[in-house]
Amino acid sequence: MARKTVEGSFAVAEAVRNCEPDVAACYPITPSTHVAEELANYYADGELKEYITTESELSSMSACIGASAAGSRTVTVTSGQGFALMHEAVYCAAGMRLPIVMIVGNRALSAPLNIWGDWQDAVTERDSGWIQFYCENSQEALDTVPQAYKVAEATLLPAMVCMDGFYITHAVEPVEIPGKEEIRKYLPPFNPKVRLDPDNPVSMGEYALPSHYQQFRQDLHEDLLAAEKIVRDANGGYAAQFGRSYGDGTIEEYKSGDADYVFVSMGSICGNAKEAVDALRAKGEKAGLVRIRLFRPFPYDALAKALSGKKSVGVFEKSYDLGALAPLCSDVSASIALLKGDRPALSSFIGGLGGKDVTVAHVSEMLAKIKQGKTLTEWI
Repeated sequence: MARKTVEGSFAVAEAVRNCEPDVAACYPITPSTHVAEELANYYADGELKEYITTESELSSMSACIGASAAGSRTVTVTSGQGFALMHEAVYCAAGMRLPIVMIVGNRALSAPLNIWGDWQDAVTERDSGWIQFYCENSQEALDTVPQAYKVAEATLLPAMVCMDGFYITHAVEPVEIPGKEEIRKYLPPFNPKVRLDPDNPVSMGEYALPSHYQQFRQDLHEDLLAAEKIVRDANGGYAAQFGRSYGDGTIEEYKSGDADYVFVSMGSICGNAKEAVDALRAKGEKAGLVRIRLFRPFPYDALAKALSGKKSVGVFEKSYDLGALAPLCSDVSASIALLKGDRPALSSFIGGLGGKDVTVAHVSEMLAKIKQGKTLTEWI
């Protein structure tokens, strides 16, 4: 296990290399550029088997689709507008049941043009059939890479590892990076049962008539739901080997067990939320945090259990659904609806868009509003 103080992007790139992908296909875009650049450096130094420099992000995903269909462990990297350009192929990868792993340096979508971090790019793809992990810091992001491969290859579903643009991609922090030999003990070689092979021809992603198409989508949906248990198992296995666990793999509860009011969010903002909760706890306040690590499939039952008995809940997210309830808040609302008896008041807070700072003070202000037990919808 190598201990380093390094930029988040470089840490994640090293974790990717140590998972020994057969093919990386990338078109660099801010703020995930350094991940792609470092993978290219590994290839130039003979430490990565294949690196394809593509002419667009759509080509990157298309190359990964071809490589994965042929039986290769694959990876790509993207952000923001590049992620949006992939849209068609992102759906194809899930529908073809290809366990591609994608590193996402989360970035705002234009217009207006903005290169800074929020979740709009990945959250927009929440219906695509990909497993989505959201990480709090560099250590979690690099630890999630081998877990993403393990889950993707066990379920034959693609997975994305989401890390907030600049707040994680460019932050320099001390981390521990498992080496190749350690990863091999955790992550078995990729050996798909079905692959493109001229000696054993098969069709993949073929044409589906109306009488058959819906069943394919239903199967994908049900298998994605079933992946939640495999995520938990992968997190548990990683904790057993490396000593680091992220809640149960789907959510992380922080001082929320006896809390009266709870802050719910994802990503790097949860570091600030923990500090705000600590400060309130020091004053005798029963505040808590529930961090969503697995956004798709969404852990409705686990979250409902975590929010049971609470007086009020506030959801903060760096994304929105124009003309509708904000996406994460909508899922939290569905979880609360599963509760019997009294249900907590639910407030929605939207902020941090386009990289706007959300500080510990901002979180403290939101917690003060949550404590009031009112139902609010506010932009921070």
